[in-house]
Amino acid sequence: MTLGTKTIDRRLVVLGAVVIQFALGALYAWPVFTPVLKEAGWSKLDTQIIFSACLGTVAVVMIWAGRYMVRWGHRRLAVGSGLVLGSGYVLAGLLGGTSFPVVVLCIGVIGGIGIGTGYMVPIAIGMRWFPDRRGMIAGIAVAGFGFGAMGWVKLAGEWGLLIETYGLDLTFIFYGLAFMVLVLGGSTWMIMPPEGWRPPGWTPSLAAASVPAQREYTNREMLRTRQFVLLFLIFIVSGGAGLMSIGLMKLYPMEALEASGLSRGEASAVAGTAMAVFFSIANGLGRIAWGTIGDRIGPLRALMVMTFSQGVMLLLFTSMAGNEMLLYCGATVIGFNFGGNFALFPSITASTFGPNSVGHNYPVVFIAYGVGGIFGPILGGVLGDLGNFPLAFTLCGSACLGGTAVIYLFWPRSVQET
Repeated sequence: MTLGTKTIDRRLVVLGAVVIQFALGALYAWPVFTPVLKEAGWSKLDTQIIFSACLGTVAVVMIWAGRYMVRWGHRRLAVGSGLVLGSGYVLAGLLGGTSFPVVVLCIGVIGGIGIGTGYMVPIAIGMRWFPDRRGMIAGIAVAGFGFGAMGWVKLAGEWGLLIETYGLDLTFIFYGLAFMVLVLGGSTWMIMPPEGWRPPGWTPSLAAASVPAQREYTNREMLRTRQFVLLFLIFIVSGGAGLMSIGLMKLYPMEALEASGLSRGEASAVAGTAMAVFFSIANGLGRIAWGTIGDRIGPLRALMVMTFSQGVMLLLFTSMAGNEMLLYCGATVIGFNFGGNFALFPSITASTFGPNSVGHNYPVVFIAYGVGGIFGPILGGVLGDLGNFPLAFTLCGSACLGGTAVIYLFWPRSVQET
């Protein structure tokens, strides 16, 4: 790979992708702010509306970014992503971080625009530089997104004590500036390989996971296939279940742990560790692991295993949240499986509708994640205000098991079947 007069190893593309996604992973750090906002008078539903607004914005903006990625340039989109995301958080801090309208606009909408603009850049570029390991590279490219949650949660909480020391407003400002620096730095290596480039010694016929798609599909052609409909519905279920879990991973365990006899401070510390350490680390590792598994056994089979195990764990989680060790185990499995979505769905999209078209096709598939991001957290917030967090996990777990059955029973053998 050449950048000006310098030759750069393709592994630097991976480094740039992880750095960018680490900053964009601020999305999953939202639960660390919810206890502070509740103390400021917000309802549980209010806290989840911000999360859902950001997720929905990300999904919609990704479609625009996918269509204009080539015209605008990958690096330019990445730079714009960092500037917009960072500006949203800085404005939230300057205008009042506990004001609901301010936070909806600045973090929910402006922050969502920033994340949606840059999210596909590392994935699209990574898959082109690593056609021999698409699933694995998709997982690595977005692993930083999962690990970012842990870093940003802990920095604001017990490691950095930013909220306790400086307050919510200054924490938002600091985060916004950090996001800008990281994304702009990672964008240095967001450049496509030369046309027709292949890794030395690799040919498509020798790939561990060959591409079954007969041609590259346009958005319109993809939308007409049964595979797209099924993939979309399963992503809604799987993504929505994970996002519901993220939104409640601190609130629900805190209540369950207090009911088991822990003080509020002890319950908060345990629940925070479950979210910021166990869930977040597993979320990042799951993206790499499930991508690698998908390369070996096929991404569709891997998705069936993932949705089944996720459904079972969500059903069991209601009896685990009140015990510290079981909570850590449950958070790890749910986070690990949730991370797999972001390696397997782009890989399935590439193998089914064409690897060179993933940049504009996957954002359309990703709308399902936005839909799940609306119904999942809102469902959790509404049931939480009604005093029934367990029902939210039960419903989402059952839906994941239904998704497994849908793949097994109805997925066509060829992309031409509609």
